Order: sequence, then structure tokens, then C-alpha cells
Amino acid sequence: MTMAQAPAFVRRTGALTTRLLGAGVPMGPNAAVTIRGRTTGKPRTTPLAVVEIDGRRWLLGAYGDVHWTRNLRAAGEATIRVGSRDERVLARELDQDEATAWFRDVLMPYTARMGSVWRHVGAAVLKAFARDIVEDPAAAAAHRPVFELLSAPS
Repeated sequence: MTMAQAPAFVRRTGALTTRLLGAGVPMGPNAAVTIRGRTTGKPRTTPLAVVEIDGRRWLLGAYGDVHWTRNLRAAGEATIRVGSRDERVLARELDQDEATAWFRDVLMPYTARMGSVWRHVGAAVLKAFARDIVEDPAAAAAHRPVFELLSAPS
């Protein structure tokens, strides 16, 4: 089975984005997320969009089951850096039915409520890379992992 990959432009800009986020530069919903590698055990930092809606947070494997999703599934926890603050979180992967409902009942209504500029940007991104989320949430849930993030006990 072939490993899914983010588009080339995302991979090429990832290191710069990670450095900027690590330095505390605000970049919308993006955060530097550090996850222990599933085979090496070494920390791996990836810039990811943290979807926060009504006080709950999720990470979406927008490009499929890529390295960070496999690492998070194995580790069950991560550290999120937002600004100069690090937060340890636990991750619970949604099953396919939960992910289908999340795409349909949480993510889509949320994007519809976004401000006009972000709504257009979000619609363009969904159309280009994730049309199935809009057109067939069940199909999207079959190959786009979703993790709910929970605050880890101190």
C-alpha cells in the first residue's frame, strides 16, 4: 500500500512554516504539532491546522493517512505549540461513523459560518483537495483520519 502524501507545495513549505510557528508567529489556525515517531520514538514536528469549534479541537488528515496521522495514532498524544505556549494533548481517533458525522454536522456548518474571506479560501481548498468532504462525507471518512484533541492531565 502506498503512503499518502501532501501536495508538493505543502511539503516544500513545511519546514519554513514549522520554524515560523515555533518562533511564535501567528498563522491562523495553524500550530506546530510535535508527535513521537512510531518507529524511531523521536519527536517529529509538523505544521497542522487545529480545527477549534465550540471549545473542542480536532486534527484532520486532509491528505489521507500520512506519516503524522500514523504517528499520532501510535503515540496517542502530541504537543501543540501556539504562540510561545506548549500544550500536551491526548488524541482520540474518530471511527468512520463518527468522522462521517463530524464532516457533515460539524465541519461543513462551521465553514459556512466563517467570515467571507475565509469562507472563500476554505471553499477553494476543499474544492481543490477535498471535494469528497462536501460531496460524500462517508467516502471522506474512509480515508481522511480525524482526531479529537483532549487536554492531557498535568
